[in-house]
Amino acid sequence: MTEIIQEQADTRSAPPSLNRNTPLVSARNVTKKFGPQFALDRVTLEIFAGQTVGLLGPNGAGKSSMISLLTGLRRPDAGVVELFGRDPLTPAARSALGTTPQATAVPPTLRVNETISLVAAHYPDPVPTAELLEQFGLAAVAGKQCGALSGGQQRRLMVALALVGRPALVVLDEPTTGLDVEARDLLWQQLRDYRASGGTLLITSHYLAEIEALADRIVVIDQGRIIADGTVDEIKSHISLSHVRLRTTVPLDSLTSLESVVSGELSEHGITTLVSDDADNLVRRLVLAKMPFSDLQVNGATLEAAFLALTAKNDPGRPAHDASGTNSNRPVTQEF
Repeated sequence: MTEIIQEQADTRSAPPSLNRNTPLVSARNVTKKFGPQFALDRVTLEIFAGQTVGLLGPNGAGKSSMISLLTGLRRPDAGVVELFGRDPLTPAARSALGTTPQATAVPPTLRVNETISLVAAHYPDPVPTAELLEQFGLAAVAGKQCGALSGGQQRRLMVALALVGRPALVVLDEPTTGLDVEARDLLWQQLRDYRASGGTLLITSHYLAEIEALADRIVVIDQGRIIADGTVDEIKSHISLSHVRLRTTVPLDSLTSLESVVSGELSEHGITTLVSDDADNLVRRLVLAKMPFSDLQVNGATLEAAFLALTAKNDPGRPAHDASGTNSNRPVTQEF
């Protein structure tokens, strides 16, 4: 909690004026090293008002380093970082910033409502404590000590603290870690409401469905460099394969010999899955050949498959992912 209070100190200074044509946060040719290893290598990134940006990358890609620079927790070794046009280390720059660290750290002896009120006191126009408790499903535990909360409740409290000051920009690092489906959906709705009110979000998450559900822009970082930046559909366009699922009596060998079929498999439940680089053409071929089929489903490229394809292309030494877009053998390295 000490870190939270320190980060929010002196936030009573006037918040910066916001202009949609001026980035709220920017990094220009930023480099950060830890010893001989580059965590970030000449990275340039701008985030504008109203955007919800999902920051993706394998472990060790540089996501945490990027967030620490943008929020003023570290300084770059080279390049320039600005938060609301100012040095991120200054209290004035952080006056309109809300953050949630990946690790949950709330004071175990303070009660939930006391914790919110304590942080709220550092802002000129905070969200009322009772309102915030209700929004995040914490009203029933308002009088509990934070140390008695479940991991999911603590996580919701941390996100509530990030929003208590009505910030212009919120940075969330793995916001739904430890949450069940109901709690996750509640948090997603609160973030959508915040965005609808004009707020700006920067989110990192290993849960790609979360990024796909919330973000209107995705930035993929790998080996300290940005390798892709675009909408969800633009990121997905980096992989052109689709999955065509159907029931049929046609032998698998006959199906995989069709034009536009890359590979195929037959499940023990009698479902044939064909991986195709042109699903429309494949369906036409099935119809023209008068091959009997039913229960046809066509699923386009997933964000996960596109993400794995992008990072594998950037590092050919990584284990190849299969056609379903999964990669259980992805190595875990030290995060920077």
